[in-house]
Amino acid sequence: MSNRRNTFFIVTIVIFGCIIMGWVDSVLSPNYRTKSIIKLFTFLLLPIGFIIIKKDITLKDLFKIDKRSIKSSLILGVGVYFLIVFGYLLLQPLFDFSNITGALENNIGVNKNNFIYVAFYISFFNSLLEEFFFRGFAYLTLKRFTSRIFANIFSATAFSIYHFGIMKSWFSPILYFLLIISLFIAGLLFNWLNQKKNNIYPSWFVHIFANLGINTIGLILFDII
Repeated sequence: MSNRRNTFFIVTIVIFGCIIMGWVDSVLSPNYRTKSIIKLFTFLLLPIGFIIIKKDITLKDLFKIDKRSIKSSLILGVGVYFLIVFGYLLLQPLFDFSNITGALENNIGVNKNNFIYVAFYISFFNSLLEEFFFRGFAYLTLKRFTSRIFANIFSATAFSIYHFGIMKSWFSPILYFLLIISLFIAGLLFNWLNQKKNNIYPSWFVHIFANLGINTIGLILFDII
């Protein structure tokens, strides 16, 4: 296939995957376990199907370990963790975060009793799935067939838009808008981290710590800590 056709198919697959999950979040609204299973099949099978057809691409290209990048990613991840937690503490007097726990419980069945288990899955497994889809496929694979700038912007945009349905009832409009912009910037950062090493580990490690920071806030909101 030509570069143009490959670009078209990858972009279409990513958009289709985001549409499926947007429909799941906004219309179907299943519990978190069912949603996770649907997401697993969507974010894995769609890219793998393309990679199987495009025989000169292998999954090993996205999972090559570079030990030198691990240390710097872990240090950055710790910094991101504290930035998120302290950012919440600073913004807490200015914005109302009380809707989050109610939205989680009503929309996907996440509550105080099961939050720790969900938080563990989100931090380590869901983050890897998203990195594979949005960075490994929508960026590292896409930029083989198109410009790095286009792949970078497309991947970050898809990553931020994907979260529309997830967080639509969590925040006030202003905070919601700021969060979507922050997710776009985070997508650009994740792509930049992976650019040099051409694997998804640098962004995955930072993503883990970002989720740990968000889940720490969840523990506070659920009065677990």
